[in-house]
Amino acid sequence: MVKRGKQYAVAASGQWTDEEEGRRRLPAGEVHAWEPGRNETVCGLSLSRSQLVRFPHVGWPDTFPESGGAADRVQRVCRRCASVAGHRGGDARPRWQRVRPRP
Repeated sequence: MVKRGKQYAVAASGQWTDEEEGRRRLPAGEVHAWEPGRNETVCGLSLSRSQLVRFPHVGWPDTFPESGGAADRVQRVCRRCASVAGHRGGDARPRWQRVRPRP
């Protein structure tokens, strides 16, 4: 059985509506990685206290400009979230893996 990595969604400081894609809500401003079902971002910000808008239908890899996805109005990607959730697209795991840890 293959272990799947975590699937992160997006929480952002703003939103906009894309008229071309059928009035779809998309993130704007500063974006953070967020696990659906949790009340905080991956970097530890509270969603309600930080007044972040949740986007469960937008995946974390879509927030990067090279993806061509929902990154049209993203101004800043949280560095702490990017280090945890990954900047490498669908692969959200760390690049290294401990092979033989000490006893």
